[in-house]
Amino acid sequence: MRLKISLLKEPKHKELVSCVGWTTADELYSCSDDHQIMKWNLLTSETTRLVKLPDDIYPIDLHWFPRSIGGEKQSHAESFVLTSSDGKFHLISKLGRIEKSVDAHCGAVLAGRWNYEGTALVTVGEDGQVKIWSKSGMLRSTLAQQGRPVYSVAWGPDSGKILYTSGKQLIIKPLQPNAKVLQWKAHDGLILKTDWNSVNDLILSAGEDCKYKVWDSYGRLLYSSQPHEYPITSVAWAVDGELFAVGSFHTLRLCGKTGWSYTLEKPNTGSIYNIAWSIDGTQLAGACGNGHVIFAHVVEQRWEWKNFEITLIKRRTMEVHNVINDAVDLLEFRDRVIKASLNYGHLVVSTSLQCYVFSVKNWNTPLIFDLKERTVSLILQAERHFLLVDGGGLYLYSYEGRLISSPKYPGMRTDILNAQTVSLSNDTLAVKDKADEKVIYIFEALSGKPLGDGKPLTHKTEIVEIALDQKGLTSERKIAFIDKNRDLYITSVKRFGKEQKIVKIGTMVQTLAWNDTSNILCGIQDTRFTVWYYPNTVYVDKDLLPKTLYENEASEFSKNPQIVHFIGNLVTIRRSDGSLTHLNISPYPAILHEYVSSSKWEDAVRLCRFAEDQTMWTCLAAMAFANKEMATAEIAYASIGEIDKVQYINSIKDLPSKESRMAHMLLFSGNSQEAETLLLQTGLIYQAIQVNINLYNWDRALELAVKHKTHVDTVLAYRQKFLEDFGRKETNKRFLQYAEGLEVDWNKIKAKIEMEIAKERERAAASPAVRASVTVQQ
Repeated sequence: MRLKISLLKEPKHKELVSCVGWTTADELYSCSDDHQIMKWNLLTSETTRLVKLPDDIYPIDLHWFPRSIGGEKQSHAESFVLTSSDGKFHLISKLGRIEKSVDAHCGAVLAGRWNYEGTALVTVGEDGQVKIWSKSGMLRSTLAQQGRPVYSVAWGPDSGKILYTSGKQLIIKPLQPNAKVLQWKAHDGLILKTDWNSVNDLILSAGEDCKYKVWDSYGRLLYSSQPHEYPITSVAWAVDGELFAVGSFHTLRLCGKTGWSYTLEKPNTGSIYNIAWSIDGTQLAGACGNGHVIFAHVVEQRWEWKNFEITLIKRRTMEVHNVINDAVDLLEFRDRVIKASLNYGHLVVSTSLQCYVFSVKNWNTPLIFDLKERTVSLILQAERHFLLVDGGGLYLYSYEGRLISSPKYPGMRTDILNAQTVSLSNDTLAVKDKADEKVIYIFEALSGKPLGDGKPLTHKTEIVEIALDQKGLTSERKIAFIDKNRDLYITSVKRFGKEQKIVKIGTMVQTLAWNDTSNILCGIQDTRFTVWYYPNTVYVDKDLLPKTLYENEASEFSKNPQIVHFIGNLVTIRRSDGSLTHLNISPYPAILHEYVSSSKWEDAVRLCRFAEDQTMWTCLAAMAFANKEMATAEIAYASIGEIDKVQYINSIKDLPSKESRMAHMLLFSGNSQEAETLLLQTGLIYQAIQVNINLYNWDRALELAVKHKTHVDTVLAYRQKFLEDFGRKETNKRFLQYAEGLEVDWNKIKAKIEMEIAKERERAAASPAVRASVTVQQ
């Protein structure tokens, strides 16, 4: 990826340009010390003087009123705030008319920013004050008073916090009174610029120590650049939070979100005092010290999938390279390319007005449909359909271009969604809520309605990243997520009434990805690269989970690596310096998943014998038990030396009724409550009591016996034997109460138990379904 620079031979402004701002993706306003406000039209390459400001107004900063007001989207911004050296800020219409001038600070007003809703304006000045104003320019509050000038300010993602500079310090102050203020030393020199992105929640800072830095919202340093030759005078995030730009003297740099540099340009600009990204994130403009306005387009973006490599060589042209036969195709578009995604055999491209869907089998005839006015900010693909996200909503389309659904949820803000907070599979869509970061909304893909009982998934702490598995049945769909503590959890997306178990399967996890063809999960845990070959093991036999993992040293990826994708048996990881690393994992687990999903159990056993790998046998043991394939489970458990479990599986096979077998399988997986419920629902009262006796849940066993008026003496007998074995006396009042005057007769109890077993056998024999299954087994 690089920047394609365009710079006029002669500057349009006579003095330094202090600030620039985009109204639409093709129209820019610039303000200069020559008191001129210029309008630049990139479609016609025309530059017109909009207005000449009074001679005492030297503009410093410009920010357009947001395009989103109360959920209603405007096609373009209508007014902007201009801060100036005379201590005022000016509200100016698009036509250049000064609607209002407000005395704001003593000394110059160094920066002004609208919040995301357009309901408030923050200004900072040479007097060290941070002030909040209403939309109409009325003073609401003075948030802070510093003893030194505040050079830059930014709103937090939820418009509830303000980030501002104070000398070498960065300060985050919430708008709520008495809330905790976060302050830290960020640079060794004066901090000149800062920016806070609403999508990735990361902070940029730049200073006179000639460095730019990336921070998280807790003030932790994620990246620090090497010192440049000159102070960094400007930094700015692209809207989607994937890129940012850095400006200095004769220097313009494009960086990935974690700080590493894509490209470094050395244009003849003087210092770049201000950088503004266009709304669609495809280009940026810089305000230059020598009177120029520099424009730069992002080109040579690259997408890879299997044997295809696609490069955006021009704004409207893509080059497709098939590395197998070296074939090259050129794809031409009517408008400039804004977003693209390549996966599952399809390339989805959004331009400013249309969406193109290509199949990798045929590059000549794309399917094309029109988009709404809003710019697409995210494309996600699944095997059967894809998701487009823009400022107005979520839209699921089939690869034939048919709109499938448009899910909605309360307080939906789609402008701040990214690939970490939205996940798509063939039947499910999951979206992390920004208003309450502990909540994940889960929708049916086909209808757009909430899944299950309609309640969202709620976790105990804030969630950072989510990912849905891609294969298997909807009823077995799993979602993995990382929370703020960097713990990795997994749970089922099907949620009816009772809370589904959310189980922790990893700690210190920085990044994760599901495989595209089988439900294998990989992640980077602290200093280890880990693959969970069968994460569902945690619901079947959690003791086996550590034995189903593949682990490798991950220190080579250095700090903050990101998994880009996990396709086939190839994992692509982006290191913190921006380079891509590829890791191959064993192909056998994916083949095992394929055999199991096709119920080819004999082939699965043969594969494990061929591979001679304990991990494979462990995965097969869990898979077979989950699918109630007892014969295969027995072979697999025997192969990993779990003799006690082999014996228990044998005892399950000998149980007379289907319900008993099901209940004991639930017990095997640690779901004693579900096992008891199943037995009670099917009228197997004694078996439910016996389950609690075996688990030493004495109180529950007695409670069931008393409630159903049966086998009270059985419970008391087993309890008495248990206490005798340990040489203890009864102290439980309930047991003492029911044992009073009761003589334990083991012969009688054994006869009752045998009678219960005989009754269960008769019942099982009477069931036609069971008779049929017994015949088949024989």
